[in-house]
Amino acid sequence: MSGARNLNPNSMHQFDSDLTDQVFEYLRERLSMPEVPLDFPGDATSLAGALSGLVKPEGNDPADVLKLYDEVISRAVVSGDSPRFMAFIPTAPTKAALLFDMIVSCASLQGISWLEAAGSISAENQVLRWMADLSGLPESAGGTFVSGGSAANLAALTVARDSGRQRVHGGKRMPVRIALSQQAHSSIGNSLGILDVEPLIVETAGYAMTKSDLERALANDDNSSAPVVGVVATAGTTNAGIIDDLAGISEVARQHEMWFHVDAAYGGAALLALSVRDQFKGIENADSITMDPHKWWFSPFDVAAIIYRDPKLAASVHTQDASYLDVLHEDDSLINPTDLAYHLTRRARGLPLWFSVAVNGTDAYRDAVEASIALTNEVADYIRGHESLELVIEPSLSVVLWRRKGWSAQDYRQLQDRLIESQTAFVTPTSWQGETVGRFAFVHPGTTLEMVKEVFANI
Repeated sequence: MSGARNLNPNSMHQFDSDLTDQVFEYLRERLSMPEVPLDFPGDATSLAGALSGLVKPEGNDPADVLKLYDEVISRAVVSGDSPRFMAFIPTAPTKAALLFDMIVSCASLQGISWLEAAGSISAENQVLRWMADLSGLPESAGGTFVSGGSAANLAALTVARDSGRQRVHGGKRMPVRIALSQQAHSSIGNSLGILDVEPLIVETAGYAMTKSDLERALANDDNSSAPVVGVVATAGTTNAGIIDDLAGISEVARQHEMWFHVDAAYGGAALLALSVRDQFKGIENADSITMDPHKWWFSPFDVAAIIYRDPKLAASVHTQDASYLDVLHEDDSLINPTDLAYHLTRRARGLPLWFSVAVNGTDAYRDAVEASIALTNEVADYIRGHESLELVIEPSLSVVLWRRKGWSAQDYRQLQDRLIESQTAFVTPTSWQGETVGRFAFVHPGTTLEMVKEVFANI
């Protein structure tokens, strides 16, 4: 029995029917909930007290540990997959994706190399191909799944840096720069810091970076500085859902032989929606694209896709050389997932998306994304018709920035506290042009206009 003292060193690895039944009962109950509860932010002191003494030589009864998790630990985690979670960028994994994530864990499925994991890699590549096709990338395109958008952006920008160095410095480790706007995700600037690459900040005339903005920044740049070898455009900013001028920026990138990276971590799933598909014109010219399935592609945490126009370039940068790894690279016709980012060991985290898409079909994904966009438009109309509310900017995808006339920053934070206390919604304020405003992010197709009106009823 789990938790009992046992001198058999293999005891932890033997099947425990009681423990299995307890866990499966909890899983079934959780999966069957018609609406996942929001729950609450946790208090560090009370959690420390609840966990005190749990880790000990003799272990614990699994029923007691599971009860502690259910009644204490899980209640102190705000559920990002609740339809009432409207803050940050929510997640909304399908039931099929959640179930298959259990299989990936239960079977210890990995996706390191073709030698070890041809089956899981083939399935992951199938869904990566679907995403590449939606983006309009050529048949040569390919990629891998990493832990999140930050990891995907770092992987892509590493290739952008090294490819640029190869072109302008003959591969020498000399300074280069990469252009981005102030609306770029924080992970872009962080990645450039890690890579020791200085940014060229592109000042924008509006909220989105345009072809003219980039051309002006390059024309005004000091030619004595390090060469600009790449540019990052955003297809759906996290804060406001803004899409840069992808077509125009890609023209400038081609003209200057710059690597063109598109950060579509949040917005990429909108490629499925005919209602907004034309806003992504130019993404087909990208050298690399980041998209996060654990956001709007309805997969569980944590998974992001990095897709390259030419995976061989990425492999030339990221492939790790070691004598014990030589056997993985004997077939030059196959690129291992480990060769396309800075990772080596990796779980087959793309399989839950693959399974869910195969089970539900691509039309279901399209309809779910369109539902969020339709809700966004309904909420925008509601705000326009409300005498005390204003839209901060016109929404483009599924993020709504709004203000309550006469409110201070403290008012928005007090609203956040009231809403989570009543379990009405999880809504957090944000900053826009130096002003604290309200913000909704819609991803879950189960979020309704009525739920949003409940939020506004609290103001």
